[in-house]
Amino acid sequence: MLLIGVTLAVIGITAYRDMKPVMARRALFAALKPSRLANCTLKRYGSTHDGGYVMCENLMGDAKASYSYGIDGRDKWGCDVSKQLGTTVHEYDCFNLTRPSCERGTFQFHEECIGDQKSIIEGRPYDTLSNQLARNGDSGKHLIVKMDVEGAEWASLLATPDSVLDTIDQLVVEFHGSEEAEFASTIEKLKRHFYLANFHANNFLCSQTFEPFTAWANEVLFVNKRIGVLDPSGAIPNPPNALDAPNNIAAADCQPAF
Repeated sequence: MLLIGVTLAVIGITAYRDMKPVMARRALFAALKPSRLANCTLKRYGSTHDGGYVMCENLMGDAKASYSYGIDGRDKWGCDVSKQLGTTVHEYDCFNLTRPSCERGTFQFHEECIGDQKSIIEGRPYDTLSNQLARNGDSGKHLIVKMDVEGAEWASLLATPDSVLDTIDQLVVEFHGSEEAEFASTIEKLKRHFYLANFHANNFLCSQTFEPFTAWANEVLFVNKRIGVLDPSGAIPNPPNALDAPNNIAAADCQPAF
């Protein structure tokens, strides 16, 4: 009987361990449910497909600085934002050091990545959002921020002080992965400051493996509660938004239903 009891206990522990990623995905999916804003005029910034993001065009005018994390040699998003706001976009990438150009816009490229602390990892420099803003003289300014950093976004944003998050008017992030329990903590922290206004699944890797998500990477627009106004109807804008487009034009789209 003792052996049977131990065996059942082991089976139970194993089953629980196998369920942990599923529970983490479910909690994260629930936290990422978008809300419709009553005062947001959406516009696509950046590329027609991969590298393009939907933002609130009419809620960008107060921004005095813009930051683009994860460039990979191209930054049409940053170019569009720079042209609209008439400001320099600070670009950060420590993997691909190609410096994009922008006609009628201005960039300042930094050979550095964003992280949760100042460090050197495999010979590449990382620093926090707070430190990077301070070095550029942008602490306390209204900001527009884009982040596509292949997983470093989770810890980087979780480590960002509330006082810095308060200064970001719009934050667009491509989140990678969904199975770590602490990911939901990052989203809950962001939602204390922002409304989640748009969600779009990146169809470069669609799979039922990630249920209830439909893809491994997902693009999310956050709008600061200082400037965003919730639609009083409480409606949920189920993806895809008409301005969203498949990242991979050679594959079918795969948007979830919330």
